Amino acid sequence: MASASFAPLRHRSFRLALVSSFVSSTGTWMQSVAMGVYLQTTTHNPTWLGLVTMAGWMPSLLASPIGGALADRRRRQFIIQLCNTAMALAATALAVLVLTERLTPGIAVSLAIVEGFASAASWASWQSLLRDLVDVEEVMAAVSLSSAQFNLGRVIGPLVAGVLMAIGSPGWCFVVNAITFYFVVIAYMGVRSRPREIAPTDHKLFEQIRHGALTAWRTPGTRSPIVLVAVVAFTLSPFIAFVPTMAIEIFHAGATGTSWLVTAQGVGAVIAAIGMPSIARRTSRLAVIEGSVLVMIAATAAYAVAPSLPLSVMAMVVLGGAYIGALTGLNSTVQLLAPAAERSRILSLYTMSLSLAYPLGALLQSFVVKGWGLRETTVSSAVVMGIVVLYLRWRRPDFFRAMAATEK
Repeated sequence: MASASFAPLRHRSFRLALVSSFVSSTGTWMQSVAMGVYLQTTTHNPTWLGLVTMAGWMPSLLASPIGGALADRRRRQFIIQLCNTAMALAATALAVLVLTERLTPGIAVSLAIVEGFASAASWASWQSLLRDLVDVEEVMAAVSLSSAQFNLGRVIGPLVAGVLMAIGSPGWCFVVNAITFYFVVIAYMGVRSRPREIAPTDHKLFEQIRHGALTAWRTPGTRSPIVLVAVVAFTLSPFIAFVPTMAIEIFHAGATGTSWLVTAQGVGAVIAAIGMPSIARRTSRLAVIEGSVLVMIAATAAYAVAPSLPLSVMAMVVLGGAYIGALTGLNSTVQLLAPAAERSRILSLYTMSLSLAYPLGALLQSFVVKGWGLRETTVSSAVVMGIVVLYLRWRRPDFFRAMAATEK
């Protein structure tokens, strides 16, 4: 069964794209941890963590649908290279400002907007490119490996960030992140995808976006995962933004504690991502989604009430695995059930749904955390998600059944 998880690696261009994404993911997580530590230690205000999170994700509201439409019109490798160039320049500016001690929270938010826009615009190209790099029956494994590399970066990035911050400053993490973006630009010069015919269209860009949105909403197999990922992102995902607060303010473990918690989430995610195709083959894609969401609810509550850092790390491993299980299952469902002609645009809407709901949830919870407490807020988010799942299972059973449909 393990071979099913690694089958896409036999394709050279997929390997090259995956390695370059892993390098970039490692740098991204280094910067994420360093930024969280920098803002928490310089401002001691969790609201800035929520604002930076929102700034990095909110551009998806425009960038994701635009990127999806462009991915249906243009060569996807070029779009990825163009966006990574923009992210490289923003990360370079951030590194210079930190190393010269000129970075302010406001500037950090502004640069997060630039990186967020470019990242969201490129994501639809990367996701839709997967189907052109592997065989159809390998799509779920390809999505799982994509999730695995991202979360392996989550494991390695925080560890390297912890070392660099211990011997230097957060600025060096930003330097490495900038280098990784330049690496992606160069690596994609060698990525060759399966030829595809790009049909000419007289429709304007935003008309194409509107048509893709209507198709996504009218197709139950794509509508359900897009809605569910938004609910998960709004209620449960904000735990990611407040990992530095949990480590620094609750456990008083500083940058080291932050790195351990982020790394634990990544370990769980990598394990789940590698095992996902085999589990789905023995059961079903829908069973993986439903089981992952239920485990995620329980693990979020356990993480919130853990009395010590080691127990919190253990809960985070489970939470990380369940989280990536849910997102990989939902992403694969969209990949497989979206009509081929609108696949990039529908995938961009899935990304936008996640990217919009997560920062809104993080920002809202940042105010609740400040007035009520982190543990109480996180437990409450798990309770809310549990209520939503119960409602959908009992009153809207077709919502989950739609995601069990066969490939288009």
